[in-house]
Amino acid sequence: MTKYGHIAWRVIAVVAFAGTAALAVTLTRAPARPDHASLSSNLTESPCATSGLEAWLGLAQAAESGTGGRLEPGGTYYTLEFTNVSARACSLYGYPDVSAYAGDQAGGIQIGSAADHDTSVRPQPVMLAPGQTAHSVLRVTSTGTFQPTTCGQVTAPELRVMLPDQVRPAFVPIRLSACSKKGPEFLSVQAIQPRPGVPGFPVP
Repeated sequence: MTKYGHIAWRVIAVVAFAGTAALAVTLTRAPARPDHASLSSNLTESPCATSGLEAWLGLAQAAESGTGGRLEPGGTYYTLEFTNVSARACSLYGYPDVSAYAGDQAGGIQIGSAADHDTSVRPQPVMLAPGQTAHSVLRVTSTGTFQPTTCGQVTAPELRVMLPDQVRPAFVPIRLSACSKKGPEFLSVQAIQPRPGVPGFPVP
C-alpha cells in the first residue's frame, strides 16, 4: 500500500468513527416517553363550565335551635344544586361565589355583601359525570336580626352564582329578604359537595 493509501484509509476510519459518535449522541438525546403523572394529568376532568351546568335551588328548611349536625340554628337553609347538563364529565372544587342580585342580568346590580364562606365543611374535588348533581348549602339569615339603618332591607329577585374557575355567572330565581347595604352578612355558603343535597341532613 502506498503512502497516500495509508492516509486515505485513516481519513475514512476517522469519518466512520465520527459518524458513529454522532449517532450515539442523537440516540441519547431522543425525547423520553411521558411519565405516568403527565398521562394522568391529561386524563383529568376539566373544570365545569357555567354553560354546561344547570344551577337551581332545592327545598328550603328553617333551622331551629337544637338542629345539630353541621347546620347552625337560625335562618333558612337552601340546597344550591349543580347538575351537569353537558355531554362530558367535569370537576368542581371549592366555594361558589353567591350574592343577591337585582335588575337585568347583563346590567343588574349586586345587593349588599356577597355570601360569606361557611368553613364547617371541608372543600373536596367533586367529579360530575353527565347528568350527575352536586350541591352546596346556602344559609339565608333573617334581615330582622340586623339594625334597619344598617341593613336597608329589600327583596332580591335572584341569586348571582359564580362557579369556581369560571368568569361567566349563573342566575337562580328566588325571592328573599336581603340587606341592600354592604356589611351585614345575611348569606353564607358551604363548599361544593358530591351528590344532591337534602336540607337539614348533612352529607358525610
